[in-house]
Amino acid sequence: MHELVGALRSYAWGSRTALAQLCGRPVPSAHPEAELWFGAHPADPAQVKINGHSHSLLDVLRADPNHELGAVAGEFDGRLPFLLKILAAEEPLSLQAHPSIEQARAGFARENHAGVALDSPMRNYRDENHKPELVVAIERFEALAGFRDPRQTVRLLTALDVAELNPYAELLAAQPDSAGLRTLFTTWIALPQASLSKLLPKVLDGLVRYLAERPDSGTDGAPKEFAAEIRTALELAEAYPGDAGVLAALLLNRVTLEPGDGLFLAAGNLHAYLRGLGVEIMANSDNVLRGGLTPKHVDVPELLRVLDFEPLDMPIVKPESDGDGIFRYDTPAPEFALSRYELAPGADPTPILQAGPGIALCTHGTLRLYRGGEELRVECGRAAWISATDTDIRAAAVDGPAQLFCATVG
Repeated sequence: MHELVGALRSYAWGSRTALAQLCGRPVPSAHPEAELWFGAHPADPAQVKINGHSHSLLDVLRADPNHELGAVAGEFDGRLPFLLKILAAEEPLSLQAHPSIEQARAGFARENHAGVALDSPMRNYRDENHKPELVVAIERFEALAGFRDPRQTVRLLTALDVAELNPYAELLAAQPDSAGLRTLFTTWIALPQASLSKLLPKVLDGLVRYLAERPDSGTDGAPKEFAAEIRTALELAEAYPGDAGVLAALLLNRVTLEPGDGLFLAAGNLHAYLRGLGVEIMANSDNVLRGGLTPKHVDVPELLRVLDFEPLDMPIVKPESDGDGIFRYDTPAPEFALSRYELAPGADPTPILQAGPGIALCTHGTLRLYRGGEELRVECGRAAWISATDTDIRAAAVDGPAQLFCATVG
């Protein structure tokens, strides 16, 4: 086992405080810091420290995949099949979805045949893989995720009392299913800019009026039904004026994750992370189809090709507790599995992994990993690479409680 240093990614939606505080660096940071990548993705592999020298994890795996990955090497073509991240969102990410593996393979081949360069900003498919993903909140995490039950959306649109929305509400009320959602979403996302410029101000007036006429809670203290959804739409409209994604956001589940809660998204689920700090794990892919709320490349026809319009129940993943501060997040993804360990000071070392490959990531306090007579100290915001030949890994807190996420193959 060796120390693993994440690759820091700076995007405009990142935070100048969250990752810096987590890693014990000066606050605020010089630039918005959005993600720390712990993995072997070619775009930005993490660095493994071996005998005082830093090596790309990608190079380490390529040099000896059987030693580092074991049986996984044959199953996943010599590649680590997952990418682990810490994500810090200060502003909303783009409205997006990810393809299935069949769609990814077809799209990758199609763009290769068309001669679209891999590093082109117009590229949709940068690899042949799908991208199921799980995010677990370290601090409160807000998101839009999956299409809401159409009947609830009809109530929301009706509650806004905007005459220009009535035809759309009636359309969905007449067909409150995935076909109705497809029709309404396609209509809105493809509106000509002139039509959108007329409709959006009317909708925004309705959003403001809804909040002004209805306090956040009634006399019984219960929150108003759509207050969070309305506030989110107004925030998105301020950040992305004139964007059809503001209308699309009204169709999606508004999700709040408390620390420890997870959110799993399979292929085709439309989503947008809004704000918060979390650990994210996904299949090792960079395929994103965007539909709005971004200055990046938007390809509406391709997004429509991959979207799943089936209404999604609140997709919050509550972890299964194995007792003694051990929590496991069950998902159907074969590429990854994620567990969380809450380590108490003074307790005996806790077994975390019988054998690698895996990544142990510290997100609170300081911990020490043990393997036989070997020890490795891991500070907050740092991680450890555990190869297939590393067995019987245990973890213990150092000088106070510690939190550990352990990522392995599913």
